[in-house]
Amino acid sequence: MKKLICIIIFINLLVGNSVNAANHNLSGQSYVLMEENSGRVLLESNSHQRMPMASTTKIMTALLAIEKGNLEDVVTIDEESIGIEGSSIYLKLGEKVILRELVYGLILRSGNDSAVAIANHISGSLEGFIDEMNNKARALGALDTSFMNPHGLHNDNHYSSAYDLGLITRAAFKSREFCEIFSAKIYKGEREANNYYVNKNKTLWEYNGGDGGKTGYTTRSGRCLVSSASRDNMRLIAVSLNAPNWFNDNYSLLDYGFENYKIYRIYDENQQISITDVIDGEKDKLAVISEEGFYYPLTQKEKKNIKIDIVLDKSIKAPVNKGEVIGYVEVFLNGRLIGKDRIVAGQSIKKKSFFKRIMDNLKDSADNQYLQKHK
Repeated sequence: MKKLICIIIFINLLVGNSVNAANHNLSGQSYVLMEENSGRVLLESNSHQRMPMASTTKIMTALLAIEKGNLEDVVTIDEESIGIEGSSIYLKLGEKVILRELVYGLILRSGNDSAVAIANHISGSLEGFIDEMNNKARALGALDTSFMNPHGLHNDNHYSSAYDLGLITRAAFKSREFCEIFSAKIYKGEREANNYYVNKNKTLWEYNGGDGGKTGYTTRSGRCLVSSASRDNMRLIAVSLNAPNWFNDNYSLLDYGFENYKIYRIYDENQQISITDVIDGEKDKLAVISEEGFYYPLTQKEKKNIKIDIVLDKSIKAPVNKGEVIGYVEVFLNGRLIGKDRIVAGQSIKKKSFFKRIMDNLKDSADNQYLQKHK
């Protein structure tokens, strides 16, 4: 059995639904603005539409290279990895290249040959790597995505959505190595030639707080761009697909986010959330502690309330160990669930000795008799 404790915290916070961007006069056929930590969509238009995404594909390729490979691995370039059409880092047959340099060449120079070399090294074949790309997409909830190659050259069955690319980028940001590569303006590699890479993503130079991104273009996809930027402990991810004014569109999306939203702290990690009763314990009250902190992006106008529901075991009996899970906390904004975390015991409480329980029962009985007699 559980018991439900509802706490209304009047801190002038209220969530709204994401704003449809139809009236923002952006050029993209599809776009989304997402806050990285929470995944909240702040602005969007046609964000779940399936579309070709060109070289923004390479964000997934980089993510898998980092997750499944050792960046210090030496990769021997095979015949399948040379002469790929489009952007290239000009790999040579039999050349030995460190995987880290291949990933830098993939992100900064958008090397299609680098993408194939990475795929073959990580999975042993293009087909195996493509399977891993699609499995990872499904695991992340990117259900409007289908990969047919690791680089993004056109295939009718190779597509994603602005929202899915936001999810994939958000997942990649969990990797420190990815963050370093994604934000690099230049990179000097160890190859004898073609070893100096300059990032094609102008966001890093032009936008205040710009810390990542990936360009993409084919004649079928149009201009595609993922941009990220961080200010005041908030990172935003902007994705535009088939956007003639790609960089200006993403800058407008990021501007909108930073001008209208900031991160609010709902509760901290290890914060006392409540106090509950303990049966047969040396102490009869137990502090209830949040296991993780919860933070959420909100506008200044979203100012009513936040509701926290705390669900605990109906009867908590000693002994209780510090850190033991005793329930969970749900966070609602405007009636919509936006977060759910475990809550734990903030202290250890030993069980009363048998003698102490007998004495307390006798005392409670005597107290009850006294109250009955003096009603």
